[in-house]
Amino acid sequence: MDTLRISATANGLNYLPEYLAGTTGLFRDAGLAVTARACDPWTGVLDDLASGDADLALGGLWVPGMYTGSSRALTVVCQLNHQAPKAIVHRGAPESFTLADLTGKVVLAPGIGGSAPYAVTAGLIREAGTDPDDVTFVRDLSTPMLVELFGAGLGDAIILDLVSALELEATGQGRIVFRNLDQGGIMPNSVYYCRTDRVEELRERFTRFVGCIDAAMKNLPSTPAATIDGILTARWPGKELGILRDATRQMTASAVWETVAIDPAGSDRWMRMLAESAMLTRVPAYDDLADDSFMKAYR
Repeated sequence: MDTLRISATANGLNYLPEYLAGTTGLFRDAGLAVTARACDPWTGVLDDLASGDADLALGGLWVPGMYTGSSRALTVVCQLNHQAPKAIVHRGAPESFTLADLTGKVVLAPGIGGSAPYAVTAGLIREAGTDPDDVTFVRDLSTPMLVELFGAGLGDAIILDLVSALELEATGQGRIVFRNLDQGGIMPNSVYYCRTDRVEELRERFTRFVGCIDAAMKNLPSTPAATIDGILTARWPGKELGILRDATRQMTASAVWETVAIDPAGSDRWMRMLAESAMLTRVPAYDDLADDSFMKAYR
């Protein structure tokens, strides 16, 4: 049995195919003993890669993008999310809400886990023909803190992961007015990446691993509900099972888990958004970010 160690930036519902692959024995059947840990703070994934304590990191594509051209060489081997499953919860928004309605508003954008909630939303606002500089963003605080402050009256809207958005909506303090699953388009979100100097050493293991994640994505819609419920209750024992089920249903029905293969145009789009937010020293092409050989079979 070959080992493969993963350091993840979170324990997130959008990572469900990986958890399913472990629970249903896909990794074992492929001869892989896969272990994973969620890092707090999330930047521990970079420390684990550097020290060799992890073979793969799981997190946003924006991180390899920002490090492109630096001394920290990172290579993406596949994606886990084909879309960014974020949502905007707003209080008092019109039924016909568009992103232009955020003009002049205060939007809470949790950022202690990374800058993606802000950067994606700012990019979508630009694509919609509105200037994000006309929106006041409150950033760099944790999701629980900003959810609590939103409940206390701070801000007009908040950007959240789908589970947190559904939880907040259930309290009646706001409603989901925008889902990236519906209107955000294709965008590589969470990806697996490694140290570039270890790609050849781990190539055969990575190839089997990507095949397992692909199989888990394909199996997920037909997986017995009891199996999914077992994963949900084990990983998030304090969460309302009904909300976790609803978020899982919505993501399964979307393109989030459609493929392990990154869409090059989606990657270019995400990098352009990051560049527009001054988060890159140069805009990397898809080939600068990824070793496409792991994904070719799944296009």
